[in-house]
Amino acid sequence: MDPIYLDYAATTPLREEVVDAMAPFAQAGFGNPSSLHRWGRAAFAALEGAREEVASALGAKPSEVFFVRGGTESDNLALLGWCEAHGDGMTPTLAVSAVEHHAVLAAAESAARTGHARTLVLPVSAEGTLDLAAVADAVASPPTLLSVMWVNNETGMVLPVPELAERAKAAGATVHTDAAQALGKVPIDLRTAPLDLLSATGHKLYGPKGTGLLFVREGTRVAPLLHGGGQERALRPGTQDVAGAVGLARAVRLAVQELEAEAARLIELRERMSRALVDRIPGVRINAVGAPRAPHILSVGVPSVKDGSALLMALDLEGVAVSGGSACLSGAAKRSHVMAALYSPGDPFAAVRFSFGRPTRPADVDRAVDALALVVHRSEAAA
Repeated sequence: MDPIYLDYAATTPLREEVVDAMAPFAQAGFGNPSSLHRWGRAAFAALEGAREEVASALGAKPSEVFFVRGGTESDNLALLGWCEAHGDGMTPTLAVSAVEHHAVLAAAESAARTGHARTLVLPVSAEGTLDLAAVADAVASPPTLLSVMWVNNETGMVLPVPELAERAKAAGATVHTDAAQALGKVPIDLRTAPLDLLSATGHKLYGPKGTGLLFVREGTRVAPLLHGGGQERALRPGTQDVAGAVGLARAVRLAVQELEAEAARLIELRERMSRALVDRIPGVRINAVGAPRAPHILSVGVPSVKDGSALLMALDLEGVAVSGGSACLSGAAKRSHVMAALYSPGDPFAAVRFSFGRPTRPADVDRAVDALALVVHRSEAAA
């Protein structure tokens, strides 16, 4: 039988509409958008059209949308660029949740290590809550940037970003969210969500890899990390990838348009798998089950499995592609920082993350359940 890909939280294929939108700018429309001749003007018009398409989908102004080279760059530019813009004569504070993507955590650690900021890591419960008193303390001494991801990439838990943003904004803080797993999966409207900075990437929603965006609300101060020409209004210099921006914009628009129907379909798949795994594998745990969760991610804890990597490889041999957590750390042997933050240090469960996409069907879910049950049974028999 054909192998089953259930790792859409790691990356997604380009959808046909995105390929079609990008195609004219991969060859004939190859102009540099900074050039004044007709090739350059055509490229510039396409770039600004893409910016308007993204802005419309997010509820933002086109001038608030910046194209960058991926989600990691967007997170780094948001945090370190904000520190650079607010470090004149003072040490700003970065307050980040304990379950952030490493693009945020490592940027915050770098800022603290180099003396550009004081970094606070805020605990998160398995029910998806943050200690509001800790948040209040963190933002009590401006300037402070609060960075909390909207959807956790390992467990799918939805964190209360709009509510946290309201509290932080009331205290004078700037608020950033990593929305890489949220965009196109949960409703996002920047006309009502009191966010100053938002990061996202194209390859999580059937757009091209190496593309990303940073929303910077009008009036928010962020300094560039790179220096060169004046592209992207000097915040992200370097010749823009017009084809990539066009593909990213089309992917964002389609994901937002289809969100309601696709989310309902994915929730059915997620719950179908949850019920089946609980029935088939004694002691299995649904990670973050008490928290609101995004529709496309199901993280499970498999009891008494000593080698999580071996479990994933065994599933791959059965024709099911999944991950243990963040694809950025797929080769790491140590326990996920997310699982460590949510559960006790001696937690005996190995994490397996199933993530569903547009091509996923109920038969794929059923086969994946059979495969995991078989692999666990073999592991127990060999112990």
